[in-house]
Amino acid sequence: MTPISILDLAPIVQGSNASEAFRRTLDLAQHAEKWGYRRFWMAEHHGMPGIASAATSVLIGHVAAGTKTIRVGAGGIMLPNHAPLVIAEQFGTLAALFPGRIDLGVGRAPGSDQKTARALRRDPSAADTFPEDVVELMDYFKPPHPGQHIKAVPCAGQDVPVWILGSSLFGARLAAHLGLPYAFASHFAPAQLLPALDVYRREFRPSERLAKPYVMPGINVFAAEPRRSSEGAKAGDADSEGRRLWSSLAKVILDLHTGRPRRLAAPEEGFDESLTPQDRLIIDSMLGCSAVGSPVTVRDWLKRFVERTSADELMISCQVFDHAARLRSYEIVSGLRG
Repeated sequence: MTPISILDLAPIVQGSNASEAFRRTLDLAQHAEKWGYRRFWMAEHHGMPGIASAATSVLIGHVAAGTKTIRVGAGGIMLPNHAPLVIAEQFGTLAALFPGRIDLGVGRAPGSDQKTARALRRDPSAADTFPEDVVELMDYFKPPHPGQHIKAVPCAGQDVPVWILGSSLFGARLAAHLGLPYAFASHFAPAQLLPALDVYRREFRPSERLAKPYVMPGINVFAAEPRRSSEGAKAGDADSEGRRLWSSLAKVILDLHTGRPRRLAAPEEGFDESLTPQDRLIIDSMLGCSAVGSPVTVRDWLKRFVERTSADELMISCQVFDHAARLRSYEIVSGLRG
């Protein structure tokens, strides 16, 4: 049985606001805990009108305080946006508040456009020192040693697993070199998934943190049941309903490509038929790792994906406009294991 986890961006849907997004995120986490999901991660993005998880460590504290057992963490913190000492202090604090439940995934992308990156005071060369910054970050979690002048308080000795996030061979090699678990962002950048997993496993060096490779690819899942009309009659099969729910995220992808990011829009009937060949290429290049449709369709897709990747765990993202439909999608997936 492959463990499953959730990546949530606290999506702000059209006609709503961040406060409602946070309420829905916590509600999802509480349901995920009941359904047996292992982790609930949130990601750092800046300047995106449809994503409310910019202050990621603050939101992690909110979700951890409202749950009891599920691991809560970052998938991820964009480390070049921050001093490693600050992130160590934040996650050391979270670990002290919620012992044994906090994860820290780190990546090197800005999580924003270039203008927003400059507003973050991110140096253009900040990503160049990402490997050294990861090592510095991990050192703060070790017990203090004699003569150590800089300490992250409270941090030293805290049990915070560090993950490398990536969408290329760079992150795979770094995770392998440092002996860390590796999460691949195939939910929006699937092109190098298999080569990256091969490099990571082949070059992995056991460490005090991890004895053998551990990979967690990201996927999109839109699991659905037949939708019914207001009169109670079926209004389409489950595969079609999954495609209808999927259209909200597909529209986000097209908006991003044209430089016009917007809030998550309502699903659109007949969206597939309206796409141009160029639209399909753009969407497929980013959403190629997506299971969409009925429980049977999703189950079969997940089985093939795990067989193809030998994934140790799956990180599932489901950006659906309607909160009840989003909850139901995750509930369906939780019942497909075994």
